[in-house]
Amino acid sequence: MRKIYDLSLKLQEGATEPNPPKIVRSLHEAGIYRLGKIAGVEPEAFPNGQALAADVVTAGEHNGTHVDAPFHYGPMSEGKTAMTIDEVPLEWCIGDGVILDMVHKKPGEEITVEDMKAELERIGYTLKENDIVIIKTGCDKYWGTDTETYMKMQSGLGLAGLKWLLDQGINSIGIDAWTLDRPVYAMVADYRASGDKNDLWPVHFYGRQHSYLQIEKLAGLDQLPTPFGFTISALPIKIDGGTAGWCRAVAIYNN
Repeated sequence: MRKIYDLSLKLQEGATEPNPPKIVRSLHEAGIYRLGKIAGVEPEAFPNGQALAADVVTAGEHNGTHVDAPFHYGPMSEGKTAMTIDEVPLEWCIGDGVILDMVHKKPGEEITVEDMKAELERIGYTLKENDIVIIKTGCDKYWGTDTETYMKMQSGLGLAGLKWLLDQGINSIGIDAWTLDRPVYAMVADYRASGDKNDLWPVHFYGRQHSYLQIEKLAGLDQLPTPFGFTISALPIKIDGGTAGWCRAVAIYNN
């Protein structure tokens, strides 16, 4: 028996993010005019005064659960033009998943190589090439509160941790939070103190040197019965030249 767990947030109006989507709904009754015009028939042609419902969604590529393409991080990666979302290898979007539980890390803290090694030892798992690593911060429980809280209540991967994962042959890394980096306030505090530009979005900007994918704004990791032994699918929408693509991320258990 196959069991599929939904790890995605909805695209919805009033969402907990800086620029939430807008959805204009055209219900069945309005559809008699819209579809009638397309078909060239009178509204009276439709039974019960109803046709087909349809919505118009206006949203940023980074709204809701989505996959970041290397082009999001910079125009070049690994010495060549960075891949846009319609160019990323689909093999990077489906693979064996492993959840690294980092809920013990406080908001703003850096997730280190040592943190990840300790968690892998705890769960008894060794990373292999093309695994999809998912970092669990617990931040998804703040979705639906307010944007400022949601964007603050997470830890984030540090640059050393990112490099270590990439060295293990990992191409895709997910997180149940707004960003894979530490939250904005924590990065900016470091930058103000040091004046070092490398303190701002270091994990994202490293994608200019090594191409990889981020899967951001995952949710519902608590429902998974095991930290590994499942397949992650996070296939992004194919947006021409896109910096990211919305996805319906799921964990699939084949028993």
